[in-house]
Amino acid sequence: MSDTKSPLPREVADRYVDDLIALDPITGTYLGVKESSSRLPDLSPAGQEAVADLLRATLARLDEAERRPGADSDIERRCARLLRERLTAELAVHEADEGLRAVGNLGTVAHSVREVFSVTPNETEEDWAAIAERLRAVPAALEGYRASLALGLERKLYAAPRPTATFVGQLAEWADTGAGRGWFEDFAADGPEALRAELDKAARGATAAVVELRDWMRDVYAPAVEGAPNTVGRERYARWSRYYNGTDLDLDEAYAYGWSEFHRILGEMKQEAEKILPGAATPWEALAHLDEHGRHIEGVEEVRGWLQGLMDEAIEKLDGTHFELAEPVRKVESRIAPPGSAAAPYYTSPSEDFSRPGRTWLPTMGQTRFPVYDLVSTWYHEGVPGHHLQLAQWTYVAGNLSRYQATIGLVSANAEGWALYAERLMDELGFLTDAEQRLGYLDAQMMRAARVIVDIGMHLGLEIPADSPFRPGERWTPELAQEFFGAHSSRPADFVESELTRYLTIPGQAIGYKLGERAWLLGREKARERHGNAFDLKAWHMAALSQGSLGLDDLVDELSRL
Repeated sequence: MSDTKSPLPREVADRYVDDLIALDPITGTYLGVKESSSRLPDLSPAGQEAVADLLRATLARLDEAERRPGADSDIERRCARLLRERLTAELAVHEADEGLRAVGNLGTVAHSVREVFSVTPNETEEDWAAIAERLRAVPAALEGYRASLALGLERKLYAAPRPTATFVGQLAEWADTGAGRGWFEDFAADGPEALRAELDKAARGATAAVVELRDWMRDVYAPAVEGAPNTVGRERYARWSRYYNGTDLDLDEAYAYGWSEFHRILGEMKQEAEKILPGAATPWEALAHLDEHGRHIEGVEEVRGWLQGLMDEAIEKLDGTHFELAEPVRKVESRIAPPGSAAAPYYTSPSEDFSRPGRTWLPTMGQTRFPVYDLVSTWYHEGVPGHHLQLAQWTYVAGNLSRYQATIGLVSANAEGWALYAERLMDELGFLTDAEQRLGYLDAQMMRAARVIVDIGMHLGLEIPADSPFRPGERWTPELAQEFFGAHSSRPADFVESELTRYLTIPGQAIGYKLGERAWLLGREKARERHGNAFDLKAWHMAALSQGSLGLDDLVDELSRL
């Protein structure tokens, strides 16, 4: 008989969040936990094992919680399924020693050590005193990371050479932003004069640690992994795919779906391209024309303000018609990404108390002139009604879910699928009638279809089908993937290179956009069929956005019931 005093699944999930924050203050900072501001996690093998021990202990507590009366209610069941699936997937990644070869151009723990400073509170002198302490923790954190990679070398667990080379270049940029000082020193320069000496000293120490890691990566690690494969193969890919998508995908079916979407979108792109540049040989010729002659925003601050206005306008037009937005959710900020970021725009969630709002980030990559066609649907994706409406709504309704479901239980394919659905929704609602903007939207859709094709294709070494306009019958390699992606995208060469390095860094993540969108569309269609003429899209949107994270295994089923 179970102990009726033992916790229910939501309590187990929220205890896990508390316990994880104690081990990982970076997570704490993103959640708005003030006490986390002065610390960084232990990134050594021992630190990784401590997190794994927490995963195992939490799964054992969940076993007991699921036997307790009341655990079969919808809200407890949904939380339990998410928690078990997420922790099991994370543990599988750990037990395969993936953390001992975590090198790439984004998303590694080393990137988190730098990026967390951008969201650390910095309003008061007390805040900056905590930042100084966190800066002093950078050398130990990066040394722990280096120790993990060194153990990986001992075990012949190698990161891919191409992401390794990119990461070395990023470390060089973090060490010297061009003014003879590093990123941490630039960041600390905004601190109060009362702490100037302390902040400068701590920042120099952090930069010195970056230099030390860069030198080791360049002189020891990169030569050691030279000649290792850049792709991960079917077994590792399936493990990562489960981690990012919350389901055991039929990878061959997903690959075929990517190709079907490629052909569908290409047909629509040709129609829009004809409106812009009649007789264009390809849609990308029309997009290249827009790069020179289409509408642009001039200036970095000007584009930031324009993007802010785009999101503000979307909120005003969608709130009350297709969504019902609480006041805290209506606030979102447009920011310029710090130097050394990956090429793609991104979003950061609000803190749990909304004292830090949700933010979109634009990497400028040295540009000062920005084509509008390339930005509109992207900011519907990153901001409103995309990532911001979903993740800020989770934060707003966290009290009705669990803290875990609303925050760190996020399944990438769920969130990215919603954001891609949001782009399509804006097209359906008539926000993209302008040919420039609609061709840009379709170009972004094509990029997500191409991701499914090349991410699965190159990691599994699949054959390019006979009806492909590109190299039919050949087998994918990273080099062919980059060529294909560049030929079917308006993005510049440096973006394409960054994207392909991203796929080699985080295999299985990029496919979640299209596969997640497919799940959201299927769930909506099934709900529409269930309700018939009584289907209320606004009510469905808000119910869908208020149920917290779900893996793709559960998403369609739960959406269909709403």
